Amino acid sequence: MRKSAILFPAVIVAVVILLSSIFIVDEREKALVLQFGQIRSIKEEPGLAFRIPFIQQVVRYDDRILSLDTPAIEITPSDDRRLVVDAFARYRIADVVRFRQAVGVGGIRVAEDRLTKILTTQTQAVLGSEGVTSNTILSEDRAELMVRIRDLSQTQAQALGLNVIDVRLKQTNLPEQNLAATFARMRAEREREAADEVARGEEAAQRVRAQADRTVVELVSDARRESEIVRGEADAERNRIFAEAYGADRDFFKFYRSLSAYETALKGENSTLVITPDSEFFEFLDGDGL
Repeated sequence: MRKSAILFPAVIVAVVILLSSIFIVDEREKALVLQFGQIRSIKEEPGLAFRIPFIQQVVRYDDRILSLDTPAIEITPSDDRRLVVDAFARYRIADVVRFRQAVGVGGIRVAEDRLTKILTTQTQAVLGSEGVTSNTILSEDRAELMVRIRDLSQTQAQALGLNVIDVRLKQTNLPEQNLAATFARMRAEREREAADEVARGEEAAQRVRAQADRTVVELVSDARRESEIVRGEADAERNRIFAEAYGADRDFFKFYRSLSAYETALKGENSTLVITPDSEFFEFLDGDGL
């Protein structure tokens, strides 16, 4: 009985020690086995692993690709047009031993603080370098700039055991104090362009109106000339007919002209004509002229 009482607690202690010595490494992480702060083993493969209970401890680090947003910073490209940019980076822990030695117990928090400083410094250096203008940063050419930032940051991040996979510029804006001036300048440029377009339109309209007026004058002139020609030809034809009629029968022509004169002079209900009875006008009315 006494032997069982002693054996049972011993088994319990042995089980506890055995369980304490076993730990599982997840496929999404890497682990370090530390003994009094010193690295004793590296566990990078998923599965079961062992440690000395109460003496050794396990520190786990995320092996996935992590994201880091950098704070907005103000840069001055080579054209002196200040911009406010913020970026984000994707990175992973490539060397857990170097990572542990670089950041100690601070872990990811300390590593991201240092990586943020690296990214900020390299972003300012690349975007503020000679030949890089605000138009370059705002165009598709900034892809090359992001590659440069990533490569320069990677060189320094290796000391932290990190691998910088990608760097992207999220936003590129003007400083608040420059927005009003920029908008005013853009508005003035658009108004100037609009005024130029209106002036060009007015000039084109004047040309069209002048051409139309000249065309009208030419058409009217041609029409008048044609009408004068037709009228002259008609008058000539009329005079020719009169001349032929006069030459064929003078008395009949004289009679015809007198009737035409009567028709012109005596038309109208209230017409009054005072002529002496022996006037030549009545030659064909008194019966003697017929």
